[in-house]
Amino acid sequence: MKIGIISVAHMHAYSYANAVAKLDGVQLVGVADEDEGRGKAAAETFGVPFFADYHELLATDIDAVIVTSENAKHQEHTLAAAKAGKHILCEKPLATTAEAAPEMIDFCREQGVILQTAFPVRFHPAVVRAKQLVEQGKVGRVMAIRGTNRGQNPGGWFVDPEKSGGGAVIDHTVHVVDLMRWFMNAEVREVYAEIDSKFSDTPIDDCGILTMEFENGVFATLDCSWSRNKSFPTWGDVTMEIIGTEGTISLDAFSQKLDVYSNEKGLKWVNWGDDMDSQLVKDFVTSVREKKAPSITGEDGLRAVEVALAAYRSAEQKQPVVLR
Repeated sequence: MKIGIISVAHMHAYSYANAVAKLDGVQLVGVADEDEGRGKAAAETFGVPFFADYHELLATDIDAVIVTSENAKHQEHTLAAAKAGKHILCEKPLATTAEAAPEMIDFCREQGVILQTAFPVRFHPAVVRAKQLVEQGKVGRVMAIRGTNRGQNPGGWFVDPEKSGGGAVIDHTVHVVDLMRWFMNAEVREVYAEIDSKFSDTPIDDCGILTMEFENGVFATLDCSWSRNKSFPTWGDVTMEIIGTEGTISLDAFSQKLDVYSNEKGLKWVNWGDDMDSQLVKDFVTSVREKKAPSITGEDGLRAVEVALAAYRSAEQKQPVVLR
């Protein structure tokens, strides 16, 4: 199987490329990027040809593409790939508007290609185990969930709303909301959010607190922020506390790590555990090979984006926003 990458704007492009290299019978064959310096550097690192025009990459005999462009370009790149008959693994958030995501989903379906949203945290073994425990009723009936996704401000295009679609709220809401939906097989009914800029000089949201009510009656909160400073041991976290009538599950997706102290860098966390990105790419490749529906669909990406966009509306209107 031959795979290409459209844009290396998102840092996950590198981990996905490394994941492709580990798979038998799968080959990364090209990188396309409108930023020539960025794209050529990545292509040289991966040892593959560089394409200044992504249409030229799509005209080759590749089977699939990984879209890791700026958020606002996901729609353009996904529609072009689908038109060319290529299967797509698209970085989160799937889109930046309520109109774009459904168009992407519908067009991929019409063209008969797979559209998978990149939610690698679903493949973390602790997350998988937590889902199993919830489904087995080990905590009884779920009453509430408290989640965090606190990271560092990435800078660059992430703080340009025209390219990113927003700041920390759209960047960090989608991962944890996807997990909450996945655990309970339920959709968010209502969102209330407080959003602000507190941790940097950049005029974009870098912190937010979401309160959500799901259709099954569960209440959930989420701290989706860029609140980690530059000296913090790692770039971020993903935690959840799932509170049920019979018990509680505490989940920390970043706990497989070593504490490393040095005079040069102080305290740093070095991950020794499972590679979520590799499992995500492997799952995508399996879906393409077996011509089956992806385990994480475009619809999953849409539902998570809906919540993030509703959070922005709620903060602007200073009142809850009902989704369904």
